[in-house]
Amino acid sequence: MLAILKKEINSFFASPIGYLVISLFLVVTGLFLWVFEGEFNIPGSGFADLAPFFQLAPWIFIFLIPAITMRSFSDEQKTGTLELLLTKPISTLQLVLGKYFGALVLLIIAILPTLIYVIAIHQLGNPVGNLDVGVTIGSYIGLVLLAASFSAMGIYASTLSDNQIVAFITAVLFCFIFYFGIEGIASYTSTFIANFGMQTHYDSISRGVIDTRDVIYFISLIAFFIYLTKNKLQKTR
Repeated sequence: MLAILKKEINSFFASPIGYLVISLFLVVTGLFLWVFEGEFNIPGSGFADLAPFFQLAPWIFIFLIPAITMRSFSDEQKTGTLELLLTKPISTLQLVLGKYFGALVLLIIAILPTLIYVIAIHQLGNPVGNLDVGVTIGSYIGLVLLAASFSAMGIYASTLSDNQIVAFITAVLFCFIFYFGIEGIASYTSTFIANFGMQTHYDSISRGVIDTRDVIYFISLIAFFIYLTKNKLQKTR
């Protein structure tokens, strides 16, 4: 698994993909938070609050993460190297986890530089340092769990077709349905259904209270899509 993980990380940074992902995430969030006028603009809101960043990030991740994961297995299928990988002396689960953690590590590296936003908000507060540390930490934990869940969906989507565009669109659809779709259905039916959506649990963790039910939800969702990916590949094997 570690060999696959290292290979994935090296492939990201041996090409412009890794640098492009990190730059794109930072530039887009930076523009919306500090330059463009609108609901996400922090200086325009009059409050030294990082909540707009955590509201904006899921929208970016819905498109950014599928763009990272779409090549994971679809490219291997197209080039015919998937069969070669499946003959290696590693289990299917190890192969899936290697690919999965490769994408997740890249996303965590992309998230880390946004800590500069925390420093900026800390300095902009009145008085200086007027920042709810618990909420900020909870929001970052929620963001990582969200990225981990979207990555699992993207990895699974990449096994469904050898066409990267199809894998990308499928992953975007999965991410959108689980984050916004279920919440939308719940607003027309029953609020109980919202518990099956990611947005409810993400918002809950972002309040700074780490509820085990929210953590279990994300871990279960990740495990479910990794299980689907493993089963799909085993059929190929």
